[in-house]
Amino acid sequence: MQRTVLYLFEIPVKSIPFALYSMAIDRVRIRKFTGISFSKSLGTGSGRTFTPGDADLLRWGMVVVIEEEEIAAFDSSIYITRWRKRATSEFQAVLAPISSHGLWSKRAPFTSAAAASRSEAQIMAITRARIKWHKNFKFWGAVPPVVTDLHNSPGLIAAIGIGEAPLGLQGTLSLWESGAALRDFAYKGQAHQVAIKQTEEINWYSEELFARFEVLTMRGSIVKKLAV
Repeated sequence: MQRTVLYLFEIPVKSIPFALYSMAIDRVRIRKFTGISFSKSLGTGSGRTFTPGDADLLRWGMVVVIEEEEIAAFDSSIYITRWRKRATSEFQAVLAPISSHGLWSKRAPFTSAAAASRSEAQIMAITRARIKWHKNFKFWGAVPPVVTDLHNSPGLIAAIGIGEAPLGLQGTLSLWESGAALRDFAYKGQAHQVAIKQTEEINWYSEELFARFEVLTMRGSIVKKLAV
């Protein structure tokens, strides 16, 4: 059975060159690891404007779709241990997909959908979009109300921006106390409803994906440590 595994690593300033190098090199190499059918190296940010100003050069991540029996081997592989040696904190979540709509790099990566999640389970959501270049400015102008709505939503534990590039390939990663909390934001939040309508009218994405996962296990905290 396939699982989706997410990693986030916080690093010191001196390790930024390593992170940039790994983003360029590992995105290809990781795909060759036994049991992995899909992988993405990710930069992170606040996700408040989806512009380069959001970027957080001190937190990086990756998401892989991997056979369950290979998770332990990947967790001790060079791809993870190199980050672990440099990281000041590490977050890992093992996820079971509940639903996924859309494409990521022309693929539907999260296809092994699980049964309905346990009512007490925490839920993680990944949204990702490839924005049409000529519509970036219009997109940036529409995002802030939605992000404010998201960060003020009851039941939200954490939300960050994720991206494969500084511009055009953007997304959010959010962790929720329950599926009901996520549904309330998605279907009852006024700003989110406006954004959905704008998406239909403006057609600013050339590719988009929305996926929900049941959190099976977590290690570490997704909430970033405050600098002291």
